Amino acid sequence: MARNIEIKARVADLAALETTVAGLADEGPVVITQADTFFCAETGRLKLRDFLTRPASGELIYYQRSDQTGPRASFYRRVVTDDPTALRDVLAAAQGINGRVEKTRRLYLVGRIRIHLDRVAGLGTFMELEVVLADDEPETAGQAEAQALMATLDIDEDALCTGAYVDMLGQQSVQGVSS
Repeated sequence: MARNIEIKARVADLAALETTVAGLADEGPVVITQADTFFCAETGRLKLRDFLTRPASGELIYYQRSDQTGPRASFYRRVVTDDPTALRDVLAAAQGINGRVEKTRRLYLVGRIRIHLDRVAGLGTFMELEVVLADDEPETAGQAEAQALMATLDIDEDALCTGAYVDMLGQQSVQGVSS
């Protein structure tokens, strides 16, 4: 499985952060409007990403990652599809849907690091860093790179998030019901 080291953080001023990221970037921004449908899975997470601005394209992604703050390893597999609607229908019937996340993402590349600046419907603004690891590379190398870029971008430890956007949306739903 492919691996990366990633972090996710809430961002109060996405425009200011984007100015800094754009100054560091080798490439970008690429604007991606997407909807991720999460399916019930015994282990890890299984999601179908539907690219809403491209005709009939998407990718099925299975990943495993601990729900902790700070740089953490993620193991993933991706399969591209040109019929995300049909695939979503089949997976929904077989697995059941756990949730859906809609977002607009601005993707930048800084060396081998992918920086996502996200506007997530119902949640707000976030930044994700993904340090893509080579097959035999130790996780500690990617973690050090992520920490260094976090410092450069002035990402506060208190802003770091655990879990996935779908988990955060689920927590909001539960809190809204219990209030």
